Amino acid sequence: MYHAETWNKKVNLFLSILWPIMVTQVSMFAMNLVDTIMSGRVGTEDLAGVAIGSNIWLPIFTGINGILLAVTPIIAHFIGSGQKDKIAYTVTQAIYLSVVIAILVLVTGSVALDPVLQLMNLDPNVHHIAFHYLIGLSIGIIPLFLNNVLRNFFDGQGYTRITMIITILAVPFNVVLNYGFIFGNFGLPNLGGIGAGYATAITYWIILFLSIWMTFRIDTIKHYKILVKWVVPSWKAWKEQLSIGIPIGLSIFFESSIFSAVTLIIGTMFSTVAIAANQVALSFTTLIFMIPLSISMALTIVVGYSVGAGKIEAAKQYGRLGVWGGIGFLGLGAIFMYFFRESIAAFYTADTEVITMAGQFIIIAIVYQLFDAAQSGLQGVLRGYKDVKAPFIIALISYWIIGIPTGYSLSAFTTLGPFGLWIGISLGLACAAIGFFMRLRIVQQRFALQHGS
Repeated sequence: MYHAETWNKKVNLFLSILWPIMVTQVSMFAMNLVDTIMSGRVGTEDLAGVAIGSNIWLPIFTGINGILLAVTPIIAHFIGSGQKDKIAYTVTQAIYLSVVIAILVLVTGSVALDPVLQLMNLDPNVHHIAFHYLIGLSIGIIPLFLNNVLRNFFDGQGYTRITMIITILAVPFNVVLNYGFIFGNFGLPNLGGIGAGYATAITYWIILFLSIWMTFRIDTIKHYKILVKWVVPSWKAWKEQLSIGIPIGLSIFFESSIFSAVTLIIGTMFSTVAIAANQVALSFTTLIFMIPLSISMALTIVVGYSVGAGKIEAAKQYGRLGVWGGIGFLGLGAIFMYFFRESIAAFYTADTEVITMAGQFIIIAIVYQLFDAAQSGLQGVLRGYKDVKAPFIIALISYWIIGIPTGYSLSAFTTLGPFGLWIGISLGLACAAIGFFMRLRIVQQRFALQHGS
């Protein structure tokens, strides 16, 4: 990574970091997409069961990943300020921390999973599929969190192509494993939607092994001696990472959990068809959202690198480039989604009721995705400044004090039904975007005063 001095060079640097992240995120989501599409081909109950299971897991995964994401801005600041000697220690402490967090998640899940599903009053078959899908997925939790640390280690230095290569290599394994476990091919058991959990867990192990192999093979990485030179676990180091990571994790959790909450509320209030239609629409819109999410991650790297070197004007320029780029991309995506909404739904299921309802969900999603692109990019910039506590409060208020209560009220007390929940999401995301923008202006003014510019 380098400090670009002209606008054209900044654009080129940003794009060189962004496109591998984009390919990685789309590839990672492709695994979830394969789970959903293949499960939908088994039947509506399998699709609904995987939808419930994945929406219980998703906010937990994204929240924990947000905690571990603290490694990225920390490393970016170290590189920007010329303190590369501190990187190996930080990464090793993050590895320890990831294992501890993974064990806590497994223990908590063993106790809480069935009671949570019981509260939802699901169809017995949907309950069974969701429960055992998550049991299968749990086999891959430790390698998943370990790999996230290594990925943040690569990305924080601007080596985003490493993770891209790893993920591209892993996706075919996931497709083959899903085909085997879901439909009973290659001598594997026919598990239906449940098999998607086991296939994804095994893929997480494959990704971890590939990441470890990369740390020993690439010259620009192996000199850090990660996984070779160990240090004593340090609560002080964990505390420093958690002080940045927990607010990031909670902010991401509050955002991702609103989508999961919508799915779970629909599961308790509406039909299996509504659950499946919601999952179809959510699955595709999340795939599209991988682009602005990738932009957000790239912004954290380049803004953190610039801020670490005291180049505040460069940080502002990267912020404008990324935020408006994400909004522009989803503006184009909205046109495609509107005209092809039912064709999109037909990729997931042959059930005509599900296709029609999913198309209606997608129309509402067009609105909320524009706000989602804005808030995601703004959060990425704020993380580059290592400003994470105020965004956490903004996220909590926007998503859980404004968005979900409004959506539930519209759903329960008007004729909008499940669509009211998606309108609530749109309102919450709009409030978050406004709040993050106002916070960014304050942070930028503060840094300008500190650096005399």
